[in-house]
Amino acid sequence: MNPFYRAFCRTFQAVFRIAIPILPYREPELLGDEKECARLLSAGKKRRVLIVTDRGIYRAGLTAELENALKAEDISCVIYQDTVPNPTVSNVEAARKLYLDHHCDAIIGFGGGSAMDCAKAAGARIVNPHRSVNSMKGVLRIRKKLPLFIAVPTTAGTGSETTLAAVITDDETRHKYPINAFCLIPGYAMLNPRITAGLPKGLTATTGMDALTHAIEAYIGNSTTRHTRTMAVEAVTLINRNLLSAYSDGNDLKARSAMQRAAYCAGCAFTVSYVGYVHGIAHSLGGKYNIPHGLANAVILPYMLEAYGSAIDKKLAILARRSGVVKNVSDDHAAAQQFINWIKLLNVAMDIPDKLDGIRTEDIPQLARQAARESNPLYPVPVLMTAKELEPIYFKIQNQPPKLKEI
Repeated sequence: MNPFYRAFCRTFQAVFRIAIPILPYREPELLGDEKECARLLSAGKKRRVLIVTDRGIYRAGLTAELENALKAEDISCVIYQDTVPNPTVSNVEAARKLYLDHHCDAIIGFGGGSAMDCAKAAGARIVNPHRSVNSMKGVLRIRKKLPLFIAVPTTAGTGSETTLAAVITDDETRHKYPINAFCLIPGYAMLNPRITAGLPKGLTATTGMDALTHAIEAYIGNSTTRHTRTMAVEAVTLINRNLLSAYSDGNDLKARSAMQRAAYCAGCAFTVSYVGYVHGIAHSLGGKYNIPHGLANAVILPYMLEAYGSAIDKKLAILARRSGVVKNVSDDHAAAQQFINWIKLLNVAMDIPDKLDGIRTEDIPQLARQAARESNPLYPVPVLMTAKELEPIYFKIQNQPPKLKEI
């Protein structure tokens, strides 16, 4: 990397790190169930609510209990159920239109990260009617307070119920970009493990690994605080103890509750301390090929940790020991390697592949440039890398089709 650009990146990150104590970070207030959610809205004199979700969640009837609780408090609701994985600008605009057409006064993001990101961006558009979604991308581009916003996660992984970020995909270019602003942090988050009971094994696995990625990238980065390190350790500890149980038995509410807490803690950690190149690469793949974000993170994570090399040995070893993943290993390098191997074994145990289908070789330079643009200078990564230095990660995760034998 050009030494002047390297200095710029580190200076940019240092300024944000110094400013952390005075920036308006906050954590959402926690709600326990649908009735508590409805009572909160009623106390705030909210009468019409937009629920943003997706068709799978709506058709599975997961919103029904919330709808009944709202009705009992004489609150009407309208449901936007067309959110797609990697939500698009058109999703955001459609949800915004529904909110305005029905004169709503509050928003509930009900689902995984996609539904909540769509709801956040729709809220931003509602209070910024003369600005396009594209003009909001980047850091702190929007400041107006959103309508009362409640996040209801149906998976345990994305952490979107805690974060200041929404990731939106441009319909035409398929470029996937984050919008980061303090006003996007939900005011409230409802963590009810019953909603996640019976979640398909594949989603339990990839969303759990998404939470793990958040915690690890927040911990090994250069903008941590005592609080974010504590939250990251708690997240990894809970994931180590509960993810496989939640994966094996969808109705294990104790494990489900613990995983919701893990996702929440990891979300709080990376909201302040940010993520790293795993996310930059995953976002490029999600935008280009619609690869689910949690799956991409799960596959990329061990490769990226290995690429950082000895630069992360000490931090990764401390995280490994404090979370209970690694015990009785004093050598930092050995502890770090055991931690990375634990990640690989988790993926194997949950049938997550170590390669991704569909990555075209000719696309890799462009994908790497996109990942580098997103990550530098914003993400306080332990090792700065250029687009050229990120390209090998794409080749390592690329699942090449078998070559035909010559006859």
